[in-house]
Amino acid sequence: MKVYKIDYLVQKDVVLKDAFLEVGKDGKIIGIQKEYNGDYEHLRGLVLPGFQNAHSHCFQYAMAGMAELHSTTNEPDDFWSWRDSMYKIALQISPEQLESVAMMLYSEMLRMGYTEVAEFHYLHHDKDGKTYSNLSEMGERLMSAAQKTGIKITLIPIFYQKGGFGKEAAEGQRRFLSSDSENYLKLVDASRKSAEKFSKAKVVKGIHSLRAVDEKGLQNVLNTKEKDLPLHIHISEQLKEVEECKSFYGARPVQWLLDNFEVDSNYHLVHATHLAESEIQGIANSGANVVLCPSTEGNLGDGIFPLRAFQEMGGKWSIGTDSHIGLQFMEELRLLDYGQRLISHKRNTFYSKQQGNPGFYGLSQAICNGRKAMGVQSSNFFEIGHDFDAVVVDMVHPLLFMSNPELKLATNLYSMDQTSIKEVYVAGERVITNGMHHQMDAIWMDFAKTLKELSFRA
Repeated sequence: MKVYKIDYLVQKDVVLKDAFLEVGKDGKIIGIQKEYNGDYEHLRGLVLPGFQNAHSHCFQYAMAGMAELHSTTNEPDDFWSWRDSMYKIALQISPEQLESVAMMLYSEMLRMGYTEVAEFHYLHHDKDGKTYSNLSEMGERLMSAAQKTGIKITLIPIFYQKGGFGKEAAEGQRRFLSSDSENYLKLVDASRKSAEKFSKAKVVKGIHSLRAVDEKGLQNVLNTKEKDLPLHIHISEQLKEVEECKSFYGARPVQWLLDNFEVDSNYHLVHATHLAESEIQGIANSGANVVLCPSTEGNLGDGIFPLRAFQEMGGKWSIGTDSHIGLQFMEELRLLDYGQRLISHKRNTFYSKQQGNPGFYGLSQAICNGRKAMGVQSSNFFEIGHDFDAVVVDMVHPLLFMSNPELKLATNLYSMDQTSIKEVYVAGERVITNGMHHQMDAIWMDFAKTLKELSFRA
């Protein structure tokens, strides 16, 4: 057992000063108390719960920044043109290179305070679109990278079948495809067998989008989804997608999903950017969660999620970094808040009817619903019986040091960046020390070698 004395321990609606937290050999919390007589380690600073990254496409990290050179003509550059560039990269990466990219990405996530990642994984097959002898070869590489770096991973092998509503898949999508739900479920089973090799990995199901799976496939997977396990799906990210869904199914994507399936609190709807008012209310009423990725949604020009209306209806959301053009957790929360301020012309946008402190509100949504995206239920940030996953924020900056406990969280959210993160713990193990991952040099060198081999950044 190890005991930590913590200067400021952040719980869901309170900051505890000088708390003692006991952690067992298995990394789980066994006690939280105000007094302790015995030896302890002092964690100096503001201790936050580990962050959840509820939506990741690992391989896209290798192209971060590459799609930012724009033509000076009037040729449109939008999500769909960006997607063509992404496909070119997806067709090049080998299993070994994917693991190298994942090692770099996951070590950076840890440095930014993320202790768990939901990997929305659809890069399944070899460069010719053929299955590997190990069906889950690519997914196993991601789980291996997570284990080596120390981050928890929820691998989501994605069912990807079509090239659009009623369209056959394009050549650039050949590495993603399962011909039908039966073959997809074989991939899930293989992935779960692979996950048995790793202590920090689990596997859940996901659908790429309504446009990427036919109706029979959707029914076979969604109507047989596993009780109490999350299911992830992209939906309503693009206006073109909404219009094509209306033409093909006769309804907007979210409305069609709500009308045809028993959507509940285990659903995690990624982006859900473009919603009619009835759809906003429908998601909130169903208890489904929305996964928002502000930096990627901004980078791709997706649009701004109607958070203000959604939160007034009691909606639940979490945070992901998607294409990883940005990785800072607090920056994602700020972008989400400031987008609402810009379209509402008001400042009081990041709160709920129960919580007016935006620091507590933002963390509560992102942490508790982020954990649900990984299949973990929680009612507080640090709980007995749960892993000790924590981010230690250095309070050396006068703005943070001089703030009272209630202000520390808001000050950290709006005025600090990742350089304030001193240490990160995952299941009781310290994986970041003085802002650095302990394997950083080796990971960095291997990643640079991989990018040189891929040559698309030269």
